Amino acid sequence: MRLNGKPSITPASGATSLYACQYDQRFSYCAYIPGPSAEPGPTKRPLLVVIHGTDRSAQRYRDAFQDFADSTGTVVLAPLFPAGIGEPGELNSYKMIKYRDIRFDRVLLAIIEEFKARYGISEQQFLLFGFSGGGQFVHRFFYLYPDQLLGVSVAAPGNVTLLDPSMDWFTGTRDFKEQFGTDLRIEELRRVPAQLVIGSEDKNILPSGKDNPFWLPGVEIAGNTRLERIRSLRDNWTSNGIRVRYDEVPGAAHEGIKLLSPVKDFLAETLKANDHHLK
Repeated sequence: MRLNGKPSITPASGATSLYACQYDQRFSYCAYIPGPSAEPGPTKRPLLVVIHGTDRSAQRYRDAFQDFADSTGTVVLAPLFPAGIGEPGELNSYKMIKYRDIRFDRVLLAIIEEFKARYGISEQQFLLFGFSGGGQFVHRFFYLYPDQLLGVSVAAPGNVTLLDPSMDWFTGTRDFKEQFGTDLRIEELRRVPAQLVIGSEDKNILPSGKDNPFWLPGVEIAGNTRLERIRSLRDNWTSNGIRVRYDEVPGAAHEGIKLLSPVKDFLAETLKANDHHLK
């Protein structure tokens, strides 16, 4: 197999190194490739993309999905959006999709295409999961690219974007087309199975006003804690006809790894419903 005219890595099982993205080498990705199965080779395997939170623990989440990958034949891809892109100490820009001259959605799509070319993966749609800051990115990416998604799982986002034509981005979607040059496709959003998941104890009051780096009028409409905000997002999606599985994990606070059992259940159910092979 060749990539850009040069030999690429032969597909193999196991965890990969972190690779710089050739579209923009400020960003990188790692992956986990499950071992061979009796079914058609890795080109037909589903792809799960996992988006890290503010702590940038991409490899940790990649590793946490290895059992799911091995049991379902799913390839796991974990991009890394480093802190400090654009200015020293900057932590949050990727969560909002666009920042200065960077479109993080386009970076992710470039990573996915590069990775699929490297490993010979032909599936067009993919599963998408993100925790905390990754959950912010994931539900906004969902609004932009429902046609790309087999299913989407959003875990414990701090700020949410409601499907609300009365508020501008990022609290609402009134100026969605002005921001991104495309219409919001509600009918396509309704096609995608969606999960919202959070710990039942994720109840810390979130920063407001000048203490919130993303404060805008309307942020607190969704609530003052992650638990309140994800419930508001659930109700908003449901009222717009989006199929939502909602999970609160008993006893869990803002702890991403503790949320993964219902996430894996949802992802496996989504694959089964789409006739993907499960071992």
